[in-house]
Amino acid sequence: MQPTPPLLPEPARRVAAWCGVLLLVAGVAAVGIWLCVVFKTAVTPVLLAILGTALLGPLYRRLLRMKVRKSLAAALTVVAVLTVVGGATYIVVAALLETGDQIIASLRQAGTDIAKHLGAAGTSLEDLAKNAESLLKQFGGTAASGVLTGISVVGEMLATAVLALLLIFFFLRDSDRAAGALRSLVPRATGDLVEAMARRAFEAVEGFMRGTTLVALVDAVLIGIGLVVLQVPGAVGLAALVFVTAYIPYLGAFLSGAVAVLVALADRGFVIALWVLGVVLAVQVIEGNVLQPMVQSRTVQMHPAAVMLAITAGASVAGILGMLLAVPLTAAATGVLGELRTRYGTPPDPSEEPRPAG
Repeated sequence: MQPTPPLLPEPARRVAAWCGVLLLVAGVAAVGIWLCVVFKTAVTPVLLAILGTALLGPLYRRLLRMKVRKSLAAALTVVAVLTVVGGATYIVVAALLETGDQIIASLRQAGTDIAKHLGAAGTSLEDLAKNAESLLKQFGGTAASGVLTGISVVGEMLATAVLALLLIFFFLRDSDRAAGALRSLVPRATGDLVEAMARRAFEAVEGFMRGTTLVALVDAVLIGIGLVVLQVPGAVGLAALVFVTAYIPYLGAFLSGAVAVLVALADRGFVIALWVLGVVLAVQVIEGNVLQPMVQSRTVQMHPAAVMLAITAGASVAGILGMLLAVPLTAAATGVLGELRTRYGTPPDPSEEPRPAG
């Protein structure tokens, strides 16, 4: 009796198998994202602590090399980050508050000027600037007032920050136990693989945080100097905006650069606006061709299209916080995939290897 021929040919069965794998991965990812959204109060401090640990790891390891005890080294590192981040936050917030009204007024004036030349499209820009002003005032009023909503928002932010700092302390102090703890959670046969993937993911996040922070600082200083030289109003606040938005690759640079150009257009005229645009573009060229290759680790080199898709997905899931966390999480996923490809990728065909000449 002849065997029954398969219902589907071999190529169709392979496609079906891959579709099943993709659906399974997508389902697991969707459930994971849903759980993160549901438990965001606990997940957010953990993610922020991981980013902080990745950024502060070199300082902590240097203290350990100086024979400082682990607990004291972790505490000193947390104090250092609290001082630096707190001081930077104060400078950024103070600069934005001091020059915020001037920047918004310039944006409104720019919208009015553009409306005279672009008709209906320009009117929409003017309305957008007016609405932005009202929204900022409402947000500021809510955060500063004593209403219950404003208090709860501020309280939640403070609680998240405190919990993240405590987690950074424990993550740093117990970092040498992380591999053993991770191995205890997985089957013994997969311990090496899981540890290797975790190391690659953390190295990717560490490279992203160090590189992005340095690039953001250089961008803010260079653009701030250019704005001061060109006598653009609110130069310090605009430089602070450049630093903050630099943690959102590509999109952040576009937004902060557009705001700087519009402010210059409203207060200093078309020629100065062109000079500001030239400064912004020159800094971006320096960043893309000098800073990024020198500073960013190779573990976080991702295609711009993948970065933009990650930012869009993060914004749709968790708003601004999602935009900030999307790229480091994508870098971690890229590191994991790189480790899997290294271990289980198809080896090259020996027959296709180039033969030595002669």
